Amino acid sequence: MGFLDRFSAPLLSVLRIMSALLFMAHGTSKLLGFPPTEMFATAPELGSFMWVAGVLELVGGALLALGLFTRPVAFVLSGMMAIAYFIGHAPQAPYPVQNGGDASILFCFVFLYIAATGGGPWSLDNVLFKKKP
Repeated sequence: MGFLDRFSAPLLSVLRIMSALLFMAHGTSKLLGFPPTEMFATAPELGSFMWVAGVLELVGGALLALGLFTRPVAFVLSGMMAIAYFIGHAPQAPYPVQNGGDASILFCFVFLYIAATGGGPWSLDNVLFKKKP
């Protein structure tokens, strides 16, 4: 038993919250123009692939930050990031550091881990759906 073992559950919640907040920034950038980026100077067309991605990033990120419906949301977002990598990044160059897909890969596997483990002790799921002994 390591000295950090007692922090593993709270740190899972911290990983979920911080990943979700970073993910939401991609959605707000696409849909709301904040923070402004060169890539998303204008909002994507309603119903387009980028618009759907922005909605998933914003709404899914908010749900993950709150820890609400954590496992299914994280699973969907993990799949979204895998698709984003193979459609948007992989065709540009063979290596993630060259094609800019390293964040997509990292989000994909962090969300997959969260889908498997749940949101941790600091989640609404833990409060609302706690199983009684």
